[in-house]
Amino acid sequence: MTYQETWDMNSVFPGGSDSPAFYEKVASIKNQLSAFDTLVQDWGPAEDAPTFQQLEEILKMREEITKGIGETRTFISGLSSADTTDTKARLNLNLVANLAKNFNNTLVVLQKKMSAISEEDFNKMLEQEPFKTSAFPLKEIRTQAQKLLSTPEEALINNLSIDGFQGWGDMYNELVATIQVPFEENGEVTDYSAGQAENKMNAEKDPQKRAEMLKVWENAWKEKADLFSNTLNHLAGFRLTDQKAHGIEDFMEPPLEYNRMEEKTLTAMWDTISANKGKMVEYLERKAQLLGMKQLSWLDVTAAVNVGDFEAKKYTFTEAADFIIDHFETFSPKMASLAQIAFDEQWIEAEDRPGKRPGGYCANLPESEQSRIFMTFSGSSDNVSTLAHELGHAFHSSVLRDLPTLNQSYAMNVAETASTFAELVVSDATIANADSEAEKIQLLDEKISRGVTMMMNIHARYLFEKAFYTERKEGVVSAERLSELMLAAQKEAYENALETYHPMFWAAKLHFFNTGVPFYNFPYTFGYFFSLGVYGQALESDASFEDEYIALLRDTANMSTEDLAAKHLKVDLTQSDFWQKAIDQVHADVEEFLTLTEKYL
Repeated sequence: MTYQETWDMNSVFPGGSDSPAFYEKVASIKNQLSAFDTLVQDWGPAEDAPTFQQLEEILKMREEITKGIGETRTFISGLSSADTTDTKARLNLNLVANLAKNFNNTLVVLQKKMSAISEEDFNKMLEQEPFKTSAFPLKEIRTQAQKLLSTPEEALINNLSIDGFQGWGDMYNELVATIQVPFEENGEVTDYSAGQAENKMNAEKDPQKRAEMLKVWENAWKEKADLFSNTLNHLAGFRLTDQKAHGIEDFMEPPLEYNRMEEKTLTAMWDTISANKGKMVEYLERKAQLLGMKQLSWLDVTAAVNVGDFEAKKYTFTEAADFIIDHFETFSPKMASLAQIAFDEQWIEAEDRPGKRPGGYCANLPESEQSRIFMTFSGSSDNVSTLAHELGHAFHSSVLRDLPTLNQSYAMNVAETASTFAELVVSDATIANADSEAEKIQLLDEKISRGVTMMMNIHARYLFEKAFYTERKEGVVSAERLSELMLAAQKEAYENALETYHPMFWAAKLHFFNTGVPFYNFPYTFGYFFSLGVYGQALESDASFEDEYIALLRDTANMSTEDLAAKHLKVDLTQSDFWQKAIDQVHADVEEFLTLTEKYL
């Protein structure tokens, strides 16, 4: 069987970005929002106690609207990602943003009223269903209400965010759509979109050409540096002003709270990583030797290492699908089954063509009870791992679908657990199935380079963002200064192990412009090493692992990160022991790489 490389969006709303069914759904949600607002405004918590039947009805409607907005957002965001020239899709993103804004305004009223319930009545309420099942998120809602401003003030912030905060996020996407990267090939210059150019750079085998391409790439972003700088400054400025209005002085408080994570855990993770970078520097030095270089440049870190007479294996999309399904089966038949459905029902947009935005993601379709995966597949083993990664996200969503939507809202740090676990399964399978020592070295290198990304690249992003927000509190940060901060962060994170860096990375990386979550970086590293802990248990476990794994995933939205680890992994995340054990797995791969490559020097 041959699988299609384009996704099916017509089964969600037929007709593309101007779909009549999409507009009908938006109109339907507007009506629901009006009814929901009336229901919430009229609700009296004291009169509803002790059974809280009206609140039960309100929460049911909240769930329906949450699913409806999620369905429309995934649909229209997907069309915009797949074709950055689709202006109708970008306009319709604003329709969905307005739905979310109006919904959030009513949720503020609901949250305030829930916080007014007496402690005694609230605790009694949580002893009965359906509230008992959602006790953890309901307690969160009540706690977070303490930071809210008045209802009119919160509504004003939500309303202004559409043309302010969200507007600047949209501006970034508009700017990226205009990026043209002129690469010269065979004496001819071809302009590539940002997504295509990124793929070409990562696939280039010649170190000299990679260096030339990085300069062209840097210049393409530098040409619009002031526009990207304005966008980033306004996003951060809005966020900091909003935080200050809510009495939040530490800009790290919201991302830690969102990730249900203690600062002690974050500190323990980064401190342990920083103490263990020496082995990664040793790996980078060996890789430079194998590539015939004194030091690696930015793009060389993820470049393929080819020793001996060896050509990297190329996969068709169908071959990649079959490989993933087969190896998911060895750890979890349910995960394999979900992947099979995703390929059969065309959940995945993977075609390598112009006009797509860079990167990849997985998004939930809560009403269709499906997911949609976006990426650009060009046949590399790394693409196979990325595809497995996104399918891991889809599996995570699938095991939560029978739970109330309140119990499905897991944070980004634990969101990376299932995805990275799936990636590890496939990555190790490609290494185990290598046809030669040379291929094994190349695949091992590919796997270790992801560890470098988590320990060094992500660390650089985190260091940059902390430095940027610290300076942004004092005023606007210039484009030139942003590049200086990025360069300093990269040098610190990589311990000066590279010859050249990527100062314009602050503009080229979408995550810095994300309007949903501040500090869209450290959760990746957390998820990577947390999943290594889960993966380590899987390798040592018996046939019951699948059930244990699913139980962990189902708890990801229902307890703190530290409690989740204590319950399912029996570890303390605030101590270095867990992190060291996970890092030791990466170091073991490095040691094997160093041993295997010794003869090729």
